Amino acid sequence: MEHFDVAVVGLGVLGSAAAYHAARMGKKVIAFEQFELGHVHGASHDTSRIVRTANWEPEYVALARSAYRDWAELEKDTGQKLLTITGGLVFLPRNAPTPCGNLIKTLDAENVPYKLLNSQEVKRRWPQFNIPDTVDAVYTSDTGIVHASKSVAAMQYLARANGAVLKEYTPVDRVTPKASGAGITIQTTKGNFHAAKVILATDAWTNKLLAPLKVHIPLSVMQEQVTYFKPGNTSAFEPGCFPVWIWGGDPAFYGFPSYGEPTIKAGRDTSNNVMAPEQRTYVQSPQLLEQLSSFMKNFIPDKERHPLRTVTCQYSITPGRQLIISPLENNRDIVVGLGAAHAFKFAPAFGRALAELAINGRTKEDISKFGIPKADKSNSKL
Repeated sequence: MEHFDVAVVGLGVLGSAAAYHAARMGKKVIAFEQFELGHVHGASHDTSRIVRTANWEPEYVALARSAYRDWAELEKDTGQKLLTITGGLVFLPRNAPTPCGNLIKTLDAENVPYKLLNSQEVKRRWPQFNIPDTVDAVYTSDTGIVHASKSVAAMQYLARANGAVLKEYTPVDRVTPKASGAGITIQTTKGNFHAAKVILATDAWTNKLLAPLKVHIPLSVMQEQVTYFKPGNTSAFEPGCFPVWIWGGDPAFYGFPSYGEPTIKAGRDTSNNVMAPEQRTYVQSPQLLEQLSSFMKNFIPDKERHPLRTVTCQYSITPGRQLIISPLENNRDIVVGLGAAHAFKFAPAFGRALAELAINGRTKEDISKFGIPKADKSNSKL
């Protein structure tokens, strides 16, 4: 078997970022994807994802700041514009428990610039919104959009440009540490491979590979969806005059300005449409679309707006939606990365941290709270 320094399993955004960084660090890298590159079976496809430093816990703010620097480096390396800064609003209903309840406290503690706006201030600046007087909004100017599929492709291109071998249509059946401690055998449908270190960025399929290692991570896997709407006045929703937004209520919703086409995109966060990957229908839920449309009718009134298409994706939620960036306790040569359906914004820094852990056994990022979870927590964080 040919020997590699690092093997990456899973080439969604996190695995692609890890392969890119590991190869960029001069290591001999091989990476495996069970489907085609750029597939639609996980959570890294389609167009837009939100980028922001505005987060509810300090460790997420720190990782987001690192990610902005890594996004800039990725853009420089590829010569592509991947981020579009639009500014962003997080709407906070007063006197109601919300996923973003301690947002302002964290922004103050971490010196993140923001403006706290009441409903009238929001309406003066963005008359497209209709929010009650009992709702405030936090505005951050550095919030924006990253192009999802272009970013994944860019990372894969750079991984290959730096010598990585990327194998699509190659499911991994098992990763087996050698009894001697000298590396790991990766068993695939197309033969066996050997690597000193393995990074698992396998999302909903993670526990399949962890089970033989006697490790289990509590995961809730569900099919989610976003809908693209055609607004009556498309010019009112251009990125220069309409922000990314998050409704920090329960349920939580989020949305985007026009991005590459005359539509606006919106969705509900964690609708708990639970199903295993093998059970996914890829068929939209009419009930979820009706719920979203009803919310949008009041929140962003537009009698001429109508839905154009709905796209499904897969969420894999960890306890408390905690990120996982960690080696296994019983085998530190195997590093696990799980994004809990909110990691795209962190992706280049997340992948770099995985690569640094695999190669150096440590990372400069603070991952002290991103270990393997031991107990269930609330899944309410956006």
